[in-house]
Amino acid sequence: MMLDREEGNFLVKLARESVESYLKEGERPETNDLPYPELKENRGCFVTIKNNGDLKGCIGEPIPKKKLFKSVKDCAIKSATGDPRFPSLRQNELDDIVFEVSVLTKPKEIEEKPDRILDKVKVGRDGLIVDKGYSSGLLLPQVPLEQDWTTRDFLRHTCRKARLPQNAWRDEETTIKKFRAQVFREEEPGGDVSEVEIDS
Repeated sequence: MMLDREEGNFLVKLARESVESYLKEGERPETNDLPYPELKENRGCFVTIKNNGDLKGCIGEPIPKKKLFKSVKDCAIKSATGDPRFPSLRQNELDDIVFEVSVLTKPKEIEEKPDRILDKVKVGRDGLIVDKGYSSGLLLPQVPLEQDWTTRDFLRHTCRKARLPQNAWRDEETTIKKFRAQVFREEEPGGDVSEVEIDS
């Protein structure tokens, strides 16, 4: 189910408020007044934090196991304080960062032979999850557009994200899933929220 701009706006502001509350008070804010029933449905999501275009945190829950608004709150705080690639966000950085929320569809396995996978993935529309054994990697659909990747590049980089050889997507023991995302982002720190057009 597609979200409208008001719902996306609510989620991005919820992400910011959750991080602000956690950094200032050490607590997760309560969400008592939820005007949008759709946000109570179980959905996967990612919350991305950037400063002048530089990534400062990105954590998500791709499998829809939790109500969307709760998942956004949890992922926002984890992105700000628990992404092992970056130091925890400081309170004095809040005025410089932009929040982005990606709401995901349920991932579906691409059940094709390796030589047909390239035809089943569209850059700008699909996000990817690569699984093999205990290794797993995910890239959101906006990433290959930002990096100007081809479909083959996208598959290779998702394998690398899983810490697998870049051509592991050709291995029949590798599982590849795709999903779509609606992306909502602050236009400036704490500013208006817009939906990001990612489909090429």
